[in-house]
Amino acid sequence: MSRIGKSPIVIPAGVTVEVKDGIITVKGKNGQLTQEFSDVTVTVEGDQVLVERSSDHKDQRAKHGLYRSLINNMIVGVTEGFTKSLELVGVGYRASNQGQKLDLALGFSHNIVLEVAPEVIVETISEKGKNPIVKLTSLDKQLLGAVAAKIRGFRRPEPYKGKGVKFVGEVLRRKAGKSA
Repeated sequence: MSRIGKSPIVIPAGVTVEVKDGIITVKGKNGQLTQEFSDVTVTVEGDQVLVERSSDHKDQRAKHGLYRSLINNMIVGVTEGFTKSLELVGVGYRASNQGQKLDLALGFSHNIVLEVAPEVIVETISEKGKNPIVKLTSLDKQLLGAVAAKIRGFRRPEPYKGKGVKFVGEVLRRKAGKSA
């Protein structure tokens, strides 16, 4: 049995969870999230959400812990939200935003302009003498991770000088250069 899947999810005050026709809806103070599910049974009992499977079939075992984690992330998202910060390391690397348009100067001949999903709030921080930081905030952890990975994918950190787009706090594996 999945260790993650069998632990119940506690519903905090101010959050409502509805299960109807294979779709779970979570509403909280920050907004509303929905998720489809299959091969498992989701029940709401009092202030807990339980995810159960009917057999030990491979598909059901695989989805048991997955859906429990997704539902837990939805509840955390509508109560607190999620934040990811990206740091641009390199000479001349800049970031700015106008609303949902993120403008990145990453050493290419043209700037990269990315239209970010409306569910993700973009903020850029540029201080003199420090690397620019792009701060992303959202209710949906999956969408936030996808947007952050897309931005990081434009210029991955290279192992020799460490230049590129990296997550704040990420430890890069550095290599030694040429031996003279």
